[in-house]
Amino acid sequence: MNKKLLPALLAGWLLPAVARAADLDGAQLSVLWGVPFAGVLLSIALMPLLAPVFWHHHFGKVAAAWGLAFLVPFALTFGFPAAGAAVVHAALAEYIPFIILLTALFTVAGGIFVKGNLHGSPGLNTGLLAIGAVLASFMGTTGASMLLIRPLIRANDNRKHQVHVVVFFIFIVSNAGGALTPLGDPPLFLGFLKGVDFFWTVTHLWGQTLFMVGSLLALFYAIDWYLYHRREEVRPVDPTPDTTRLGFEGGVNFLLLGVVVFLVLLSGLWKSSVVFNIAGTEVGLPGIVRDVGLIIVTLISLRITPSSAHDGNQFGWGPMLEVAKLFAAIFLTIIPVIAMLKAGVEGPFGAIVRAVTRADGTPDPAMYFWATGALSSFLDNAPTYLVFFNTAGGDPAVLMTTLATTLVAVSAGAVFMGANTYIGNAPNLMVKAIAEDRGVKMPSFFGYMVWSCGILLPLFAVMTWIWFV
Repeated sequence: MNKKLLPALLAGWLLPAVARAADLDGAQLSVLWGVPFAGVLLSIALMPLLAPVFWHHHFGKVAAAWGLAFLVPFALTFGFPAAGAAVVHAALAEYIPFIILLTALFTVAGGIFVKGNLHGSPGLNTGLLAIGAVLASFMGTTGASMLLIRPLIRANDNRKHQVHVVVFFIFIVSNAGGALTPLGDPPLFLGFLKGVDFFWTVTHLWGQTLFMVGSLLALFYAIDWYLYHRREEVRPVDPTPDTTRLGFEGGVNFLLLGVVVFLVLLSGLWKSSVVFNIAGTEVGLPGIVRDVGLIIVTLISLRITPSSAHDGNQFGWGPMLEVAKLFAAIFLTIIPVIAMLKAGVEGPFGAIVRAVTRADGTPDPAMYFWATGALSSFLDNAPTYLVFFNTAGGDPAVLMTTLATTLVAVSAGAVFMGANTYIGNAPNLMVKAIAEDRGVKMPSFFGYMVWSCGILLPLFAVMTWIWFV
């Protein structure tokens, strides 16, 4: 076959005839460009259920295959320079900062070992979830999740039923608790970088957050109380021995956790004109300082944390490697999907954009809440937030005042509905992996969605009726 013919055939298959553009114009892309991204999602959803042994050993290869399934046709269609620029942008602007922050939080929180044996009664479990919800807005959902998931699992390792504890932990600590500050969840941090005031979220989302967290804590207590008082729920032998008192090993990591929060906050507040252009992607000095600082914090934590703390937490890199490999494929294959969404009403997903606008041209907060939330359940919630932030006008001064209800809807949808699936928010997968490492038989992708749809969707419906209709 003529070497020049293959790219032309691929372009004709993947693009309308009039859409031969050098840049990635989402309005001219076919939905077929979203197939590799859908393949990643279906692999995460189905392969652990249909081929668990294969997936456990080869999930990185599967993720790489889907990444190449997007990248090779993209390079042949748009040219290798354009493909290289897209990869560099996805890596430098999104993936690398994302992974560096997660790694720092995973390492620092994993170096704090709670000594002693907590006993997982309904009251104690509910209290730990409540503490995690508060911490999530100040140290991030990832930091709070990595700090508390191990002691919570140990506290319940003598109980027959443990899955519900981890599932509600994902609902509350890994998602809903991060809605009050830009430090809590990446979408809110992006809004902060776009000009939304730091304290705007706490003053405008406290009611919705209190409703979600309070309702979930009440439901969890009722379920846990019922299971706790069933016969043979508590095993006669506790795998974790009792000690004389509680305490911390690796407590110096609390200081390092403060440094992590400081670096993240600094990168948002510090304005610098120093910008480096790398293959078309602008990388600012504040972001570089933040990422280098986070790497240094990670290395310091690994150096000074007592080995006994790591041993007590059964610290290992498996969960972090799983997230890194899967999200590498997600961030790569999501490139055309985000471009199509950004194209607005002119793009393949124009129906979604039109659905959030009323007949008179004004935003429909209820539809913004559900559209942002639905996409955040399966796409990365940070770029999804930006898409609908810009769809609503993109002016932070207007969105914080005249269209405040719309911005609340976008923020709540991005944060709360990240709990709908394992891939809605990065801590979800990390918590799942840690729980499975500890012997908790977590539900499959769709099994988890049975929990989330049955518990969360009714709460979201009530929230819509109270705040967005």
